Amino acid sequence: MSRIDLGGVVVATTLAFSDDESAPAGLAVDYDKFAEHCDFLIANGCRGVGPNGSLGEYSSLTDEERRKVVQVAVETVAGRGIVVAGVHGVGWHQAKKWAEIAAEDGADGVLLLPPTIYRANRSEVIEHYTKVNEVGLPIMAYNNPFDTKVDLTPDIVAEIGALDNVVAIKEFSADIRRVLEIKETSDIDVIAGADDLLLESLMMGATGWFAGYPNAFPKEAVEIYDLVQAGDFAAAKKLYTHLVAVFRWDSRTEFVQAIKLSIDIAGQSFGGRTRPPRGPLSSEHEAQVRTETEAALSYLASR
Repeated sequence: MSRIDLGGVVVATTLAFSDDESAPAGLAVDYDKFAEHCDFLIANGCRGVGPNGSLGEYSSLTDEERRKVVQVAVETVAGRGIVVAGVHGVGWHQAKKWAEIAAEDGADGVLLLPPTIYRANRSEVIEHYTKVNEVGLPIMAYNNPFDTKVDLTPDIVAEIGALDNVVAIKEFSADIRRVLEIKETSDIDVIAGADDLLLESLMMGATGWFAGYPNAFPKEAVEIYDLVQAGDFAAAKKLYTHLVAVFRWDSRTEFVQAIKLSIDIAGQSFGGRTRPPRGPLSSEHEAQVRTETEAALSYLASR
């Protein structure tokens, strides 16, 4: 049985690209900037990093790129935190292979969606997690019914949670009732998944945050988490209230583009463009992200 401390803020990392006509879509992975970004997050108090999630555009990477991203994360974090690698795949045979590679490359755990693209039934979902469980790394299941069209309901979570190495679930159903329902039927950790339900999830008993917007606001994200853990809900709510407008982009279709833009606006160099199928934000969406990010930054500067 594998165990891992998932308390704190583990950031689903974005991935920087640089211009290169020989690379897919003319954009090469900028491993140096990615390493800088991982170091920046750890230096600002984050518990760890989560490469090769949706924010890391894993589905647009080559196999070689996808593996090297994890290797760079492990090398950069260097034991100062944890690395939870996304190992998503259309079938269990693919996800299991990526989990085996993640284990070889030193990841501390894996994040695992149900089968992607294909809308799997219950028995197929159970088989998916059962097969990856054989690898031996701690598994954080990931419930994202919006993208996968598969809802890991509390009864399914209880079944996969009985597997030795399934230790947590990233809950992204947007149903805050799920936190307590899962805790009532399973002894695995519930991890906040939607940034704009963070405070509510933590107050209901989520033990960690597998996060998107801390890519742009890592210090403040850790502060919110720590305030809740200390029982200072009033202070946590005050800070959260000034950030939640921009956090809502984490639950929208254009979340990768929005978070990368917020990173750039915050003065970091780790954002930038996205690979297809993700295109640029519309002018309306870009203006909204800018307004909401700048409002958050203005409040933070005034504290």
